[in-house]
Amino acid sequence: MISSRKPMIGVTPDRNAPPSEIESQFFVRRNYCAAITASGGAALILPYDMDAVELYLDQIDGLMITGGMFDVDPAIYGMPALYPGKMLLKEDRTGFEQALLRGALQRDMPVLGICGGMQLIAVELGGKLLQHIPSDVDTDLEHKQVMDCDTASHVIHITRESRLHAILGVDSCQVNSLHHQSVMGATDRIDVTAVAEDGVVESIEIPDRKFCLGVQWHPEYLVNDSEQNIFRALVTAAQDSQLHRV
Repeated sequence: MISSRKPMIGVTPDRNAPPSEIESQFFVRRNYCAAITASGGAALILPYDMDAVELYLDQIDGLMITGGMFDVDPAIYGMPALYPGKMLLKEDRTGFEQALLRGALQRDMPVLGICGGMQLIAVELGGKLLQHIPSDVDTDLEHKQVMDCDTASHVIHITRESRLHAILGVDSCQVNSLHHQSVMGATDRIDVTAVAEDGVVESIEIPDRKFCLGVQWHPEYLVNDSEQNIFRALVTAAQDSQLHRV
């Protein structure tokens, strides 16, 4: 039996204030959802509700963990906070996204992690993070760019045998950059599939899952012509997952 509905992609939102504040809001930039829509999918924004995690996973065909201006607590990956003055935590968001990600991985549901979403994938699968690139990496690259996000700031180099290379169809490309932390490196469960010229990790893949991809930059701004292909790949994988569930 073939399903006629669009693949449903769950999208994690950010929040603009602590949950204790009466005017606290969930929000998602429209370009995240627009990229899914343009790829033939339907975006479903998932408010933080730990009691609804399994219900959400039952309703969606793929998961996109978005970025945000906050950090994963180093305690989660077994390290002290080395630069506490440079760190902002959102424990409620991280806990919710961890639960969603864990459930999605158990179901082998397609997952795309963007920026902090990539970092969370790495941490969930046993990786660690560099906590502040300007202090941890000898580099002249500005990974937290000051120009508009629809402007590229540096080049990444992509491993030819990787899923990302098959998706983008290029060996290298220009990307934007909006982060001060990064994945430390590969592990027995994590493949590094793209790096910046200074060696900072720009993409990871989880080889024992059908589709689990993380990118450190923000492809939803469509800085280059190939970036829409990332969202098409997610929606295609979600459609395949949907058909196997029907």
